[in-house]
Amino acid sequence: MRRYWDARPCNIRHSPKPVGTREYFEEVEARKYFVEPHIPGFAQFERWNGKKVLEVGCGIGTDTIRFARAGAWVTAVDLSEESLALAKRRAALFGLQDRIAFYQADAEQLSEVVPADPYDLVYSFGVIHHTPRPQNVIAEIRKFMGPSSVFKIMVYHRCSYKVLWILLSRGKGAFWRLDELIARHSEAQTGCPVTYSYSRKTVQELLKGFVIETAEIEHIFPYSIPEYKRYEYRKAWPFRWMPTSLFHFLEKRLGWHLCVTARLENAAVAAGELACEERP
Repeated sequence: MRRYWDARPCNIRHSPKPVGTREYFEEVEARKYFVEPHIPGFAQFERWNGKKVLEVGCGIGTDTIRFARAGAWVTAVDLSEESLALAKRRAALFGLQDRIAFYQADAEQLSEVVPADPYDLVYSFGVIHHTPRPQNVIAEIRKFMGPSSVFKIMVYHRCSYKVLWILLSRGKGAFWRLDELIARHSEAQTGCPVTYSYSRKTVQELLKGFVIETAEIEHIFPYSIPEYKRYEYRKAWPFRWMPTSLFHFLEKRLGWHLCVTARLENAAVAAGELACEERP
């Protein structure tokens, strides 16, 4: 996995500008939230002003910078040395390096590298499904959560339009190879070694010991890939004449991103009991 992401850090081609320049990073950020507009609403960047945020899998630091810019104190972790180098350069370029502590670590052994203090938010967007043993990552994340901590995670949604597209266009309907096909074609760079996908039911099994507050399905990528690679936004034929309301309806049912907000089970029960006691 380290070699895969070092070879092509996630979103590194979101801009044709010289990599590492201010113009490059600004364009990467603009493009990311243009094609994935649900991220700011899910992350709630401004909510964490003055709070401690642990980001597991920061990549080249797009969400990291948004948290820090909103006033959070961020601990950003990634497996990829190349991704971290760009994220650090980005933080320095925008004058946010004092708000962010960077660590290179395997999320399955997170506490061996990062001091296991409680955080207000543990955030991991599109990362844990790429680890060989996601349940080990979840066990590690528990060590960084306290009674009031929030855990926000995005994992890939198995019952999605993208999985259907992969099965039909790349796998020629070979459903018995679905796990292999999803792994190979889940990212812009083919051949990802590991990619798991989850339904609402199986993500509950992954997050055993947590209470899931919300589990929202988001994101269908509607653009034609050849034009998108040229930084042109022309929709693919199934979406070209589709009403916006219908598109959003489908996103909420067949989207590729399963966005979950959760708390530790005991903490959620205690919070509920306290709320009941405070009601007149």
